[in-house]
Amino acid sequence: MQISAVSKKINEWSGSVLIAGILEGTIENQINLFKTIIKDTFLSKRFNDSKFEGKKSQKLSIELVEGKIQKIIFVGLGKAETLRIDDLRKATSIGARQVSGYERKLGIFFPWDAFDPSSAACAVGEAVRLSSIKDFRFKSESKEPTPIDEVELIGFLDTKTTNSAIAELHPICEGVKFARELVSAPPNFLTPYQMAKEAKKLATDYDLDLKILDKKECEQQGMGAYLAVAKGSDLEPNFIHLKYSPKTATNKVVLIGKGLTFDSGGYNLKVGASQIEKMKYDMGGSASVLGTARAIAELKPSNTEVHFIVAACENMINGSALHPGDIIKASNGKTIEVNNTDAEGRLTLADALVYACKLNPDAIVDLATLTGACVIALGDEIAGLWTDNDQLSEQLTKAADKAGEGIWRMPMQDSYKSGIKSSIADLQNTGPRQGGSITAALFLKEFVKESIPWAHIDIAGTCWTEKDRDINPKGATGYGVRMLVNWIKELSLNSH
Repeated sequence: MQISAVSKKINEWSGSVLIAGILEGTIENQINLFKTIIKDTFLSKRFNDSKFEGKKSQKLSIELVEGKIQKIIFVGLGKAETLRIDDLRKATSIGARQVSGYERKLGIFFPWDAFDPSSAACAVGEAVRLSSIKDFRFKSESKEPTPIDEVELIGFLDTKTTNSAIAELHPICEGVKFARELVSAPPNFLTPYQMAKEAKKLATDYDLDLKILDKKECEQQGMGAYLAVAKGSDLEPNFIHLKYSPKTATNKVVLIGKGLTFDSGGYNLKVGASQIEKMKYDMGGSASVLGTARAIAELKPSNTEVHFIVAACENMINGSALHPGDIIKASNGKTIEVNNTDAEGRLTLADALVYACKLNPDAIVDLATLTGACVIALGDEIAGLWTDNDQLSEQLTKAADKAGEGIWRMPMQDSYKSGIKSSIADLQNTGPRQGGSITAALFLKEFVKESIPWAHIDIAGTCWTEKDRDINPKGATGYGVRMLVNWIKELSLNSH
Protein backbone atom coordinates (compact mmCIF):
# COMPACT_ATOMS: atom_id res chain seq x y z
CA MET A 1 0.00 0.00 0.00
CA GLN A 2 1.55 3.27 -1.15
CA ILE A 3 0.44 6.31 0.86
CA SER A 4 1.15 9.87 -0.23
CA ALA A 5 -0.02 13.44 0.30
CA VAL A 6 -1.06 15.26 -2.87
CA SER A 7 -1.75 18.92 -3.57
CA LYS A 8 -4.69 18.22 -5.89
CA LYS A 9 -7.97 19.87 -5.10
CA ILE A 10 -10.89 17.58 -4.42
CA ASN A 11 -12.47 18.27 -7.83
CA GLU A 12 -9.22 17.31 -9.56
CA TRP A 13 -8.90 13.90 -7.92
CA SER A 14 -9.85 10.64 -9.57
CA GLY A 15 -9.80 7.15 -8.14
CA SER A 16 -11.93 4.22 -7.09
CA VAL A 17 -13.27 5.33 -3.71
CA LEU A 18 -13.15 8.51 -1.65
CA ILE A 19 -13.45 8.90 2.14
CA ALA A 20 -14.63 12.40 3.01
CA GLY A 21 -14.73 13.76 6.55
CA ILE A 22 -17.68 16.05 7.27
CA LEU A 23 -17.80 18.50 10.17
CA GLU A 24 -21.11 18.88 11.96
CA GLY A 25 -22.90 22.03 10.83
CA THR A 26 -21.25 22.18 7.40
CA ILE A 27 -23.59 19.87 5.49
CA GLU A 28 -24.93 22.46 3.02
CA ASN A 29 -21.45 23.67 2.12
CA GLN A 30 -20.23 20.11 1.63
CA ILE A 31 -23.23 19.19 -0.52
CA ASN A 32 -22.52 22.16 -2.78
CA LEU A 33 -18.85 21.14 -2.99
CA PHE A 34 -19.58 17.53 -3.90
CA LYS A 35 -22.24 18.47 -6.40
CA THR A 36 -19.39 19.96 -8.45
CA ILE A 37 -17.60 16.61 -8.35
CA ILE A 38 -20.30 13.98 -8.85
CA LYS A 39 -23.38 13.85 -11.02
CA ASP A 40 -25.96 13.09 -8.36
CA THR A 41 -29.04 15.30 -8.33
CA PHE A 42 -30.34 13.46 -5.26
CA LEU A 43 -27.35 14.17 -3.00
CA SER A 44 -29.28 16.41 -0.60
CA LYS A 45 -32.06 13.82 -0.34
CA ARG A 46 -29.55 11.05 0.45
CA PHE A 47 -28.14 13.08 3.32
CA ASN A 48 -31.63 13.87 4.62
CA ASP A 49 -32.94 10.32 4.27
CA SER A 50 -29.99 8.88 6.18
CA LYS A 51 -30.19 11.69 8.78
CA PHE A 52 -26.48 12.25 8.26
CA GLU A 53 -25.48 15.43 10.11
CA GLY A 54 -21.71 15.01 10.45
CA LYS A 55 -21.86 13.78 14.02
CA LYS A 56 -18.92 11.70 15.18
CA SER A 57 -18.86 8.15 13.79
CA GLN A 58 -21.84 8.69 11.47
CA LYS A 59 -21.28 7.24 8.01
CA LEU A 60 -22.99 7.40 4.64
CA SER A 61 -21.79 5.34 1.69
CA ILE A 62 -22.93 6.30 -1.81
CA GLU A 63 -22.30 4.15 -4.89
CA LEU A 64 -21.86 6.19 -8.08
CA VAL A 65 -22.80 5.09 -11.58
CA GLU A 66 -21.24 7.94 -13.53
CA GLY A 67 -17.99 9.85 -13.18
CA LYS A 68 -14.43 9.04 -12.17
CA ILE A 69 -15.23 7.98 -8.61
CA GLN A 70 -17.10 4.71 -7.95
CA LYS A 71 -17.97 5.30 -4.30
CA ILE A 72 -17.90 8.10 -1.73
CA ILE A 73 -17.93 7.30 1.98
CA PHE A 74 -18.91 10.30 4.09
CA VAL A 75 -17.85 10.06 7.74
CA GLY A 76 -18.88 12.45 10.50
CA LEU A 77 -16.13 14.28 12.42
CA GLY A 78 -18.29 16.11 14.97
CA LYS A 79 -18.02 19.79 15.80
CA ALA A 80 -15.00 21.77 14.60
CA GLU A 81 -14.25 23.15 18.07
CA THR A 82 -13.85 19.64 19.55
CA LEU A 83 -12.01 18.05 16.61
CA ARG A 84 -8.85 16.11 17.54
CA ILE A 85 -6.36 14.11 15.51
CA ASP A 86 -7.73 10.97 17.12
CA ASP A 87 -11.09 11.76 15.49
CA LEU A 88 -9.35 11.61 12.11
CA ARG A 89 -7.97 8.18 13.02
CA LYS A 90 -11.41 6.90 13.98
CA ALA A 91 -13.08 8.38 10.91
CA THR A 92 -10.43 6.81 8.69
CA SER A 93 -10.93 3.37 10.20
CA ILE A 94 -14.72 3.68 9.86
CA GLY A 95 -14.35 4.61 6.22
CA ALA A 96 -11.68 2.00 5.48
CA ARG A 97 -13.98 -0.77 6.73
CA GLN A 98 -16.48 0.23 4.04
CA VAL A 99 -13.89 -0.38 1.33
CA SER A 100 -14.40 -3.82 -0.23
CA GLY A 101 -10.75 -4.46 -1.03
CA TYR A 102 -11.37 -4.58 -4.77
CA GLU A 103 -11.13 -0.83 -5.21
CA ARG A 104 -7.55 -0.11 -6.18
CA LYS A 105 -7.11 3.59 -5.41
CA LEU A 106 -8.39 5.32 -2.27
CA GLY A 107 -8.58 9.04 -1.64
CA ILE A 108 -9.02 10.66 1.79
CA PHE A 109 -10.24 14.24 2.15
CA PHE A 110 -10.26 15.78 5.64
CA PRO A 111 -9.95 19.32 7.08
CA TRP A 112 -6.17 19.02 7.37
CA ASP A 113 -5.61 22.70 8.13
CA ALA A 114 -6.96 22.22 11.66
CA PHE A 115 -3.72 20.39 12.58
CA ASP A 116 -0.02 20.17 11.91
CA PRO A 117 -0.18 18.67 8.39
CA SER A 118 2.51 16.01 8.91
CA SER A 119 0.99 14.82 12.19
CA ALA A 120 -2.49 14.58 10.69
CA ALA A 121 -1.23 12.81 7.57
CA CYS A 122 0.74 10.25 9.61
CA ALA A 123 -2.22 9.57 11.90
CA VAL A 124 -4.54 8.98 8.95
CA GLY A 125 -1.94 6.96 7.05
CA GLU A 126 -1.41 4.69 10.06
CA ALA A 127 -5.15 4.30 10.51
CA VAL A 128 -5.91 3.25 6.96
CA ARG A 129 -3.00 0.82 6.95
CA LEU A 130 -3.62 -0.76 10.35
CA SER A 131 -7.41 -0.98 10.12
CA SER A 132 -7.10 -2.97 6.89
CA ILE A 133 -4.74 -5.67 8.20
CA LYS A 134 -6.23 -9.18 8.10
CA ASP A 135 -4.57 -12.39 9.31
CA PHE A 136 -5.32 -15.44 7.16
CA ARG A 137 -2.21 -17.49 7.99
CA PHE A 138 -4.03 -20.31 9.70
CA LYS A 139 -6.99 -20.69 7.35
CA SER A 140 -7.01 -23.66 4.96
CA GLU A 141 -7.99 -21.34 2.12
CA SER A 142 -6.87 -17.76 2.03
CA LYS A 143 -9.80 -15.42 1.45
CA GLU A 144 -7.74 -12.28 1.73
CA PRO A 145 -9.12 -9.57 -0.57
CA THR A 146 -6.84 -7.80 -2.98
CA PRO A 147 -5.32 -4.91 -1.02
CA ILE A 148 -5.63 -1.27 -2.02
CA ASP A 149 -2.61 -0.31 -4.08
CA GLU A 150 -2.59 3.42 -3.53
CA VAL A 151 -3.88 5.91 -0.95
CA GLU A 152 -3.80 9.64 -1.64
CA LEU A 153 -4.38 12.22 1.09
CA ILE A 154 -5.96 15.08 -0.83
CA GLY A 155 -5.44 18.81 -0.44
CA PHE A 156 -1.97 19.35 1.09
CA LEU A 157 0.13 22.43 0.39
CA ASP A 158 3.58 21.28 1.57
CA THR A 159 3.65 17.79 0.13
CA LYS A 160 7.44 17.42 0.37
CA THR A 161 7.58 17.76 4.18
CA THR A 162 4.42 15.73 4.67
CA ASN A 163 5.55 12.87 2.43
CA SER A 164 8.89 12.78 4.23
CA ALA A 165 6.99 12.12 7.47
CA ILE A 166 4.71 9.57 5.78
CA ALA A 167 7.77 7.61 4.63
CA GLU A 168 8.28 6.42 8.22
CA LEU A 169 4.85 4.79 8.34
CA HIS A 170 5.89 1.59 6.58
CA PRO A 171 8.36 0.28 9.19
CA ILE A 172 6.09 1.37 12.06
CA CYS A 173 3.00 -0.31 10.62
CA GLU A 174 5.02 -3.41 9.78
CA GLY A 175 6.17 -3.49 13.41
CA VAL A 176 2.54 -3.34 14.59
CA LYS A 177 1.57 -6.03 12.10
CA PHE A 178 4.42 -8.26 13.30
CA ALA A 179 3.31 -7.78 16.92
CA ARG A 180 -0.29 -8.62 16.04
CA GLU A 181 0.77 -11.76 14.19
CA LEU A 182 2.83 -12.94 17.16
CA VAL A 183 -0.08 -12.49 19.56
CA SER A 184 -2.59 -14.05 17.17
CA ALA A 185 -0.49 -17.15 16.54
CA PRO A 186 -1.72 -20.26 18.40
CA PRO A 187 0.44 -21.61 21.24
CA ASN A 188 1.24 -24.82 19.37
CA PHE A 189 2.90 -22.63 16.74
CA LEU A 190 4.40 -19.77 18.74
CA THR A 191 6.42 -21.71 21.29
CA PRO A 192 9.37 -20.20 23.20
CA TYR A 193 11.67 -21.76 20.58
CA GLN A 194 9.63 -20.28 17.72
CA MET A 195 9.76 -16.85 19.36
CA ALA A 196 13.54 -17.18 19.49
CA LYS A 197 13.49 -18.09 15.78
CA GLU A 198 11.46 -14.96 15.05
CA ALA A 199 14.08 -12.92 16.93
CA LYS A 200 16.86 -14.59 14.92
CA LYS A 201 15.11 -13.64 11.69
CA LEU A 202 14.83 -10.03 12.86
CA ALA A 203 18.53 -10.02 13.71
CA THR A 204 19.46 -11.44 10.30
CA ASP A 205 17.12 -9.27 8.23
CA TYR A 206 17.83 -5.98 10.02
CA ASP A 207 21.39 -6.34 11.26
CA LEU A 208 20.63 -6.50 14.98
CA ASP A 209 22.88 -8.13 17.57
CA LEU A 210 21.33 -11.21 19.15
CA LYS A 211 22.02 -13.32 22.21
CA ILE A 212 19.78 -16.22 23.25
CA LEU A 213 20.38 -17.81 26.62
CA ASP A 214 19.33 -21.45 26.96
CA LYS A 215 18.26 -23.10 30.20
CA LYS A 216 21.82 -23.90 31.31
CA GLU A 217 23.02 -20.34 30.69
CA CYS A 218 20.02 -18.97 32.60
CA GLU A 219 20.93 -21.27 35.50
CA GLN A 220 24.46 -19.84 35.44
CA GLN A 221 22.93 -16.35 35.69
CA GLY A 222 20.95 -17.49 38.75
CA MET A 223 17.55 -16.91 37.12
CA GLY A 224 15.66 -19.04 39.61
CA ALA A 225 12.37 -17.13 39.31
CA TYR A 226 12.16 -17.35 35.51
CA LEU A 227 13.24 -20.99 35.40
CA ALA A 228 10.77 -21.96 38.13
CA VAL A 229 7.91 -20.86 35.88
CA ALA A 230 9.32 -22.81 32.93
CA LYS A 231 9.68 -26.09 34.89
CA GLY A 232 6.16 -27.31 34.21
CA SER A 233 6.54 -27.33 30.43
CA ASP A 234 8.21 -29.89 28.20
CA LEU A 235 9.36 -26.95 26.07
CA GLU A 236 12.68 -25.34 26.95
CA PRO A 237 12.76 -21.64 27.89
CA ASN A 238 14.53 -19.13 25.63
CA PHE A 239 15.87 -15.86 27.05
CA ILE A 240 16.07 -13.44 24.10
CA HIS A 241 18.27 -10.35 23.98
CA LEU A 242 18.29 -8.23 20.80
CA LYS A 243 20.29 -5.03 20.48
CA TYR A 244 20.07 -2.09 18.09
CA SER A 245 23.31 -0.09 17.95
CA PRO A 246 23.60 3.21 16.05
CA LYS A 247 27.04 4.47 15.03
CA THR A 248 27.13 6.77 18.03
CA ALA A 249 24.92 6.54 21.12
CA THR A 250 24.45 9.00 23.95
CA ASN A 251 21.40 7.11 25.33
CA LYS A 252 20.86 3.48 26.22
CA VAL A 253 17.40 2.11 26.95
CA VAL A 254 16.03 -1.37 27.61
CA LEU A 255 12.59 -2.63 26.61
CA ILE A 256 11.35 -5.80 28.31
CA GLY A 257 8.30 -7.78 27.23
CA LYS A 258 6.54 -10.47 29.21
CA GLY A 259 6.86 -13.62 27.12
CA LEU A 260 4.47 -16.33 28.33
CA THR A 261 3.62 -18.10 25.06
CA PHE A 262 0.88 -19.93 26.96
CA ASP A 263 -0.30 -19.47 30.53
CA SER A 264 -2.38 -22.29 31.99
CA GLY A 265 -2.10 -20.72 35.44
CA GLY A 266 -0.02 -23.67 36.62
CA TYR A 267 -1.45 -25.47 39.66
CA ASN A 268 -3.59 -22.38 40.26
CA LEU A 269 -5.27 -23.42 37.02
CA LYS A 270 -7.25 -20.81 35.12
CA VAL A 271 -10.94 -21.72 35.24
CA GLY A 272 -14.27 -20.11 34.42
CA ALA A 273 -14.08 -16.42 33.55
CA SER A 274 -10.27 -16.49 33.35
CA GLN A 275 -10.59 -17.67 29.72
CA ILE A 276 -7.74 -20.15 29.54
CA GLU A 277 -8.33 -20.57 25.80
CA LYS A 278 -7.17 -16.98 25.22
CA MET A 279 -3.93 -17.29 27.14
CA LYS A 280 -1.88 -17.41 23.96
CA TYR A 281 -1.87 -13.60 24.22
CA ASP A 282 -0.02 -13.62 27.54
CA MET A 283 3.06 -12.81 25.47
CA GLY A 284 1.53 -9.53 24.29
CA GLY A 285 4.29 -7.52 25.97
CA SER A 286 7.02 -9.44 24.16
CA ALA A 287 5.15 -8.99 20.87
CA SER A 288 5.12 -5.22 21.40
CA VAL A 289 8.84 -5.22 22.19
CA LEU A 290 9.76 -7.36 19.17
CA GLY A 291 7.45 -5.31 16.94
CA THR A 292 9.26 -2.20 18.16
CA ALA A 293 12.58 -3.87 17.35
CA ARG A 294 11.31 -4.51 13.81
CA ALA A 295 10.39 -0.83 13.39
CA ILE A 296 13.45 0.69 15.06
CA ALA A 297 15.85 -1.51 13.09
CA GLU A 298 14.49 -0.09 9.83
CA LEU A 299 14.02 3.50 11.00
CA LYS A 300 17.57 3.56 12.38
CA PRO A 301 17.25 6.45 14.86
CA SER A 302 20.56 7.98 15.88
CA ASN A 303 22.09 8.42 19.33
CA THR A 304 20.01 5.81 21.16
CA GLU A 305 21.10 2.23 21.75
CA VAL A 306 18.07 -0.01 22.34
CA HIS A 307 18.02 -3.44 23.98
CA PHE A 308 14.99 -5.71 23.56
CA ILE A 309 14.59 -8.47 26.16
CA VAL A 310 12.11 -11.35 26.37
CA ALA A 311 12.18 -14.18 28.92
CA ALA A 312 10.11 -16.63 26.85
CA CYS A 313 8.54 -19.74 28.36
CA GLU A 314 5.27 -21.55 29.05
CA ASN A 315 3.45 -21.87 32.37
CA MET A 316 2.23 -25.46 32.40
CA ILE A 317 1.66 -28.38 34.79
CA ASN A 318 3.66 -31.59 35.17
CA GLY A 319 5.37 -33.46 37.99
CA SER A 320 8.21 -30.92 38.07
CA ALA A 321 6.03 -27.81 37.95
CA LEU A 322 6.14 -24.95 40.40
CA HIS A 323 3.97 -25.62 43.48
CA PRO A 324 1.92 -23.07 45.39
CA GLY A 325 4.00 -22.59 48.53
CA ASP A 326 7.41 -23.07 46.89
CA ILE A 327 10.22 -20.66 47.73
CA ILE A 328 12.44 -19.65 44.83
CA LYS A 329 15.42 -17.34 44.45
CA ALA A 330 15.75 -14.62 41.78
CA SER A 331 19.04 -13.61 40.19
CA ASN A 332 19.51 -10.67 42.56
CA GLY A 333 19.40 -13.08 45.53
CA LYS A 334 15.90 -12.18 46.75
CA THR A 335 13.73 -15.09 47.82
CA ILE A 336 10.08 -15.34 46.80
CA GLU A 337 7.30 -17.37 48.35
CA VAL A 338 4.97 -18.44 45.53
CA ASN A 339 1.44 -18.18 46.86
CA ASN A 340 -0.10 -18.22 43.39
CA THR A 341 1.40 -19.99 40.36
CA ASP A 342 -0.86 -17.88 38.11
CA ALA A 343 1.09 -14.77 39.10
CA GLU A 344 3.97 -16.11 37.00
CA GLY A 345 4.63 -13.18 34.66
CA ARG A 346 6.15 -11.08 37.42
CA LEU A 347 8.52 -13.95 38.25
CA THR A 348 9.87 -14.06 34.70
CA LEU A 349 10.07 -10.27 34.59
CA ALA A 350 11.96 -10.19 37.89
CA ASP A 351 15.00 -11.95 36.39
CA ALA A 352 14.66 -9.99 33.14
CA LEU A 353 14.76 -6.73 35.12
CA VAL A 354 17.86 -7.81 37.04
CA TYR A 355 19.52 -8.73 33.74
CA ALA A 356 18.54 -5.35 32.24
CA CYS A 357 20.00 -3.43 35.18
CA LYS A 358 23.38 -5.05 34.55
CA LEU A 359 23.43 -3.28 31.18
CA ASN A 360 23.51 0.07 33.06
CA PRO A 361 20.87 1.74 30.88
CA ASP A 362 19.50 5.25 31.14
CA ALA A 363 15.96 3.84 31.41
CA ILE A 364 14.05 0.55 31.48
CA VAL A 365 10.45 0.08 30.31
CA ASP A 366 8.60 -3.21 30.65
CA LEU A 367 5.30 -4.13 29.01
CA ALA A 368 3.22 -7.01 30.32
CA THR A 369 -0.25 -8.50 30.25
CA LEU A 370 0.17 -8.66 34.00
CA THR A 371 -3.08 -8.27 35.94
CA GLY A 372 -6.81 -8.63 35.58
CA ALA A 373 -7.03 -5.87 38.17
CA CYS A 374 -5.73 -3.38 35.62
CA VAL A 375 -8.48 -4.39 33.19
CA ILE A 376 -11.10 -3.81 35.90
CA ALA A 377 -9.60 -0.40 36.67
CA LEU A 378 -9.00 0.93 33.15
CA GLY A 379 -10.91 -1.28 30.71
CA ASP A 380 -9.69 -2.37 27.30
CA GLU A 381 -8.63 0.95 25.78
CA ILE A 382 -6.25 2.32 28.43
CA ALA A 383 -3.03 0.75 29.71
CA GLY A 384 -1.76 1.36 33.24
CA LEU A 385 1.59 3.10 33.76
CA TRP A 386 3.59 2.76 36.98
CA THR A 387 6.77 4.70 37.61
CA ASP A 388 8.40 6.85 40.28
CA ASN A 389 10.11 8.95 37.62
CA ASP A 390 8.09 12.00 36.57
CA GLN A 391 10.21 12.68 33.49
CA LEU A 392 9.86 9.14 32.18
CA SER A 393 6.12 9.22 32.88
CA GLU A 394 5.76 12.46 30.93
CA GLN A 395 7.80 11.12 28.00
CA LEU A 396 5.83 7.89 27.71
CA THR A 397 2.47 9.61 28.13
CA LYS A 398 3.33 12.08 25.40
CA ALA A 399 4.51 9.25 23.12
CA ALA A 400 1.30 7.29 23.74
CA ASP A 401 -0.92 10.33 23.15
CA LYS A 402 0.83 11.00 19.84
CA ALA A 403 0.13 7.39 18.82
CA GLY A 404 -3.49 7.55 19.92
CA GLU A 405 -2.80 4.76 22.42
CA GLY A 406 -4.54 5.20 25.77
CA ILE A 407 -2.38 5.25 28.90
CA TRP A 408 -2.90 6.43 32.48
CA ARG A 409 -0.36 6.89 35.25
CA MET A 410 -1.26 4.87 38.34
CA PRO A 411 -0.01 5.28 41.93
CA MET A 412 3.05 3.52 43.35
CA GLN A 413 1.70 3.43 46.89
CA ASP A 414 4.65 2.36 49.06
CA SER A 415 2.41 1.47 52.01
CA TYR A 416 0.91 -1.32 49.87
CA LYS A 417 4.29 -3.04 49.90
CA SER A 418 3.28 -4.73 53.14
CA GLY A 419 0.87 -6.80 51.06
CA ILE A 420 3.72 -8.64 49.32
CA LYS A 421 5.78 -9.34 52.46
CA SER A 422 6.29 -12.99 53.35
CA SER A 423 6.84 -14.41 56.82
CA ILE A 424 9.29 -17.03 55.51
CA ALA A 425 10.86 -15.37 52.44
CA ASP A 426 11.78 -11.87 51.31
CA LEU A 427 8.62 -11.48 49.25
CA GLN A 428 5.49 -13.29 48.18
CA ASN A 429 4.41 -13.04 44.57
CA THR A 430 0.87 -11.75 45.17
CA GLY A 431 -0.76 -9.45 47.67
CA PRO A 432 -4.38 -8.93 48.71
CA ARG A 433 -7.09 -8.64 46.08
CA GLN A 434 -7.44 -4.90 46.61
CA GLY A 435 -4.93 -2.88 44.59
CA GLY A 436 -3.66 -6.00 42.82
CA SER A 437 -2.10 -4.15 39.89
CA ILE A 438 -0.32 -1.77 42.30
CA THR A 439 1.20 -4.57 44.38
CA ALA A 440 2.28 -6.27 41.13
CA ALA A 441 4.18 -3.11 40.15
CA LEU A 442 5.69 -2.85 43.63
CA PHE A 443 6.85 -6.47 43.33
CA LEU A 444 8.65 -5.68 40.06
CA LYS A 445 10.23 -2.59 41.61
CA GLU A 446 12.12 -4.89 44.02
CA PHE A 447 14.23 -6.08 41.07
CA VAL A 448 15.22 -2.69 39.67
CA LYS A 449 18.17 -0.60 40.85
CA GLU A 450 16.93 2.63 42.43
CA SER A 451 19.36 4.66 40.34
CA ILE A 452 17.77 3.56 37.03
CA PRO A 453 14.57 5.22 35.80
CA TRP A 454 12.02 2.47 35.25
CA ALA A 455 8.42 2.22 34.10
CA HIS A 456 6.01 -0.69 34.08
CA ILE A 457 3.10 -0.71 31.60
CA ASP A 458 0.27 -3.18 32.15
CA ILE A 459 -1.34 -3.96 28.80
CA ALA A 460 -3.63 -6.78 29.95
CA GLY A 461 -6.68 -4.93 28.64
CA THR A 462 -5.22 -3.24 25.57
CA CYS A 463 -3.33 -5.99 23.76
CA TRP A 464 -6.52 -7.72 22.54
CA THR A 465 -9.99 -6.57 21.50
CA GLU A 466 -13.18 -8.56 21.13
CA LYS A 467 -14.64 -6.12 18.61
CA ASP A 468 -13.57 -3.97 15.69
CA ARG A 469 -12.35 -0.88 17.50
CA ASP A 470 -10.97 2.14 15.69
CA ILE A 471 -7.78 1.05 13.92
CA ASN A 472 -7.82 -2.37 15.59
CA PRO A 473 -9.79 -5.15 13.91
CA LYS A 474 -11.01 -7.87 16.29
CA GLY A 475 -8.09 -9.72 17.88
CA ALA A 476 -4.53 -8.65 18.62
CA THR A 477 -3.97 -4.88 18.61
CA GLY A 478 -0.18 -4.50 18.57
CA TYR A 479 -0.63 -1.97 21.40
CA GLY A 480 2.58 -0.29 22.50
CA VAL A 481 4.66 -0.48 19.32
CA ARG A 482 3.84 3.03 18.12
CA MET A 483 4.19 4.48 21.63
CA LEU A 484 7.64 2.94 22.11
CA VAL A 485 8.80 3.99 18.64
CA ASN A 486 7.65 7.57 19.32
CA TRP A 487 9.47 7.56 22.65
CA ILE A 488 12.74 6.31 21.16
CA LYS A 489 12.56 8.72 18.22
CA GLU A 490 12.02 11.63 20.62
CA LEU A 491 14.96 10.52 22.79
CA SER A 492 17.15 10.39 19.70
CA LEU A 493 16.11 13.86 18.55
CA ASN A 494 16.64 15.42 21.98
CA SER A 495 20.09 13.91 22.40
CA HIS A 496 21.62 15.80 19.46
